[in-house]
Amino acid sequence: MTKHYILSLDPTAKYEWERCTLRDPITAEHPALAELVAKAVGDRAGAYLIAINIEVQVLESTPTTANPLPNLVEVPVRTAHPVLAEVA
Repeated sequence: MTKHYILSLDPTAKYEWERCTLRDPITAEHPALAELVAKAVGDRAGAYLIAINIEVQVLESTPTTANPLPNLVEVPVRTAHPVLAEVA
């Protein structure tokens, strides 16, 4: 059984779960690997000792631009407002 997925690796991601993601290229859903294995054994009830072979072939690669810091905008320093005298 051959399945195709998009693997995204981002070591600078804010959250741990965003650093390595696997998605279906059409639906963008995360694959349910346990369901794929269940289909391979025929969805028959029981407990199975299984061996899974994973062969990975990179079909296409798109590097991401590493921009760890957002574009910073320099804000001018504001001077203090003069204190006005009370007019009676």
